[in-house]
Amino acid sequence: MKTFVDGLMSKMTLEEKIGQLNLLTSGAVVTGSAVSTDVEKKIKEGKVGGLLNMTRPEDIKRAQQIAVTQSRLKIPLLFGLDVVHGYKTTFPIPLALSCSWDMDMIERSARVAAIEASADGINWTFSPMVDIARDPRWGRIAEGSGEDPYLGSKIAAAMVKGYQGNDLRKPDNIMACVKHFALYGAAEAGRDYNTTDMSRVRMYNEYFPPYLAAVKAGAATVMTSFNEVDGVPATANKWLMTDVLRNQWGFKGFVVTDYTAINEMVAHGLGDLANVSALALNAGTDMDMVGEGFIETLPASVKAGKVSVKNIDAACRRILEAKYQLGLFDDPYRNSSPERSQNNIYTDAQRSESRKAATESFVLLKNQANLLPLKKQGSIALIGPLANSRTNMTGTWSVSAAIENHPSLLEALQKEVGTDVKINYAKGANLTADSMLEINSTMFGRSLHRDGRSAAALKKEALDIAAQSDIIVAALGEASEMTGEAASRSDIGIPDTQKELLAALLATGKPVVLVLFAGRPMTLTWENQQVPAILNVWFGGCEAGAAIADVLFGAVNPSGKLTATFPQNVGQIPIYYSHKNTGRPLAGNDKWFTKFRSNYLDVSNEPLYPFGYGLSYTSFSYSDITLNSAVLKAGGKLTATVTVTNTGNREGTEVVQLYIRDMVGSIARPVKELKGFERITLKAGAAQQVTFTVTENDLKYYNNELKFGVEPGDFKLFIGTNSRDVKETSFKLQ
Repeated sequence: MKTFVDGLMSKMTLEEKIGQLNLLTSGAVVTGSAVSTDVEKKIKEGKVGGLLNMTRPEDIKRAQQIAVTQSRLKIPLLFGLDVVHGYKTTFPIPLALSCSWDMDMIERSARVAAIEASADGINWTFSPMVDIARDPRWGRIAEGSGEDPYLGSKIAAAMVKGYQGNDLRKPDNIMACVKHFALYGAAEAGRDYNTTDMSRVRMYNEYFPPYLAAVKAGAATVMTSFNEVDGVPATANKWLMTDVLRNQWGFKGFVVTDYTAINEMVAHGLGDLANVSALALNAGTDMDMVGEGFIETLPASVKAGKVSVKNIDAACRRILEAKYQLGLFDDPYRNSSPERSQNNIYTDAQRSESRKAATESFVLLKNQANLLPLKKQGSIALIGPLANSRTNMTGTWSVSAAIENHPSLLEALQKEVGTDVKINYAKGANLTADSMLEINSTMFGRSLHRDGRSAAALKKEALDIAAQSDIIVAALGEASEMTGEAASRSDIGIPDTQKELLAALLATGKPVVLVLFAGRPMTLTWENQQVPAILNVWFGGCEAGAAIADVLFGAVNPSGKLTATFPQNVGQIPIYYSHKNTGRPLAGNDKWFTKFRSNYLDVSNEPLYPFGYGLSYTSFSYSDITLNSAVLKAGGKLTATVTVTNTGNREGTEVVQLYIRDMVGSIARPVKELKGFERITLKAGAAQQVTFTVTENDLKYYNNELKFGVEPGDFKLFIGTNSRDVKETSFKLQ
């Protein structure tokens, strides 16, 4: 590879080298506000290294033909797309996928996405998004794996492996792009693109691990984040891109900006386009997405001595090496073929995988008196603005899906029950009383077709339908575009008109099941108090409707566990399980409210639903924990074992979770940290021993000098069904 790239670069002009650093958009898919112009002309002139947002294979092939037949050096293009949770076969949104805690399934979802996208000629995905997010107001929490660095790291590695396989030259593998480096999920006030500021201890211990895991898994590319880090926007942050990513972590691939991130540093206050472009390149950023600051300003910056040819060469080399590793110089059309496109996209087998993944992602939040599963008899009132929407089922960032073709919940339930159950449908309410808010929440073809009748008329129709039915299924919550990029919310409850509808349905006295569509943790305190059964279905992908029917009627027993804490109200945010104690915590005998302790006057410290929480149609009991020793010696291993028993009357899957607390450290340590988990399936009445192995590596952390290591002392160990409901024991590290 080195010989080939050396030879190619020896023939390149400075302008052609900078051209490789230029990533343009076709405009076929909208993922930002800017659209590139004169793309074909720039390709011919050798001023384009890659294109994003092309989805039609004939367009991709034509662009590649221009590059390899009409440009001087015939260097092939990269083709990137936000294949975030599937290509044509869409899987649940990433936050939902994470709630499965099923690494094999998550890896397989990325594998299916790679097989499909590559068949149409795409060789690069801007995924996985591995940002730790602890503020559910942030819309992009939907795109990540929640709040925990340990689980997030496992998922990051699985996704990279699924996309890239073990050889990028194979035609059904694509490059992964880890994003957004770094700290993007910690934007102040949960407002997208906003400032981020935190200590380096927190960075290294809580926010960096998933990025590092993805790099260790071999991720080919990394994307910069929009936010600043230590006051410097990430795209121009040399400490982040060079010192940490390359020198400390050994990353060998190339770094691409997010959409127009270089240009946006002007608004950050770092100077004009020439200045911020020079800052970005000198920091270690290799490719400019859409902004064209590199190609417009770097030649002059070289002449002015602000940028060295050496740095441009380094960036160009990384991009050419990626193209070489993909096999594009041997066969620039290696990915796509009509046969692969016809036989490898949206197949019955792939859709079946999506359906199974969706059922694993759903989280049963409440099931009073075992109201669920439903029986296939009598009549059901299906009511709500999300009950008969096809286009909202897949969720945000399903940019290549045929969203209008996926069955709505109404259609899926009707198909599932046939003539056994009468389904009575009414919309019942618009998404929200605010028509402009509804427009902003249903962009990109996701309209819910706002009903012009009054709220009273819509509600009356729903109540009439409910009166004719034995049970009510209320399909409520968020529209798909209420989460995702630039979709932050200050109020994360069920919107006003829907909540009023739900209250009216409850007042009928009929049993009510809330099927909650959501892209984030929501504030559901009132709903939890009033509604007998709540099934959180997130946005489940192309087979969401069928998967919801599977779970509602009991063909599948729900097993999802939350990967992000649900607050009681917005005022508790940020709320996450692995917080640290204050010097005045609520002690064991203290009750909320206790004066001069760390608590609120108006709400307890507890979440509504804790991290790791999720119910089943069966029940599980845990024995006390058995340790093989009360002492873990240096270089040794400790085993912790519990017996889990299915105490219900049907088979079910449980996610057994291991947490550890370091009781004495050189810096304050979290009250619990996830260190292991295992999915087990038990028949009714069956029991299984689950054993976890703990070593020194599980106890290491970065101290305030950023030294990574372990300290001897006392530890607590917890095993349970979620982060709150656990068995507890202790051990000592010598």
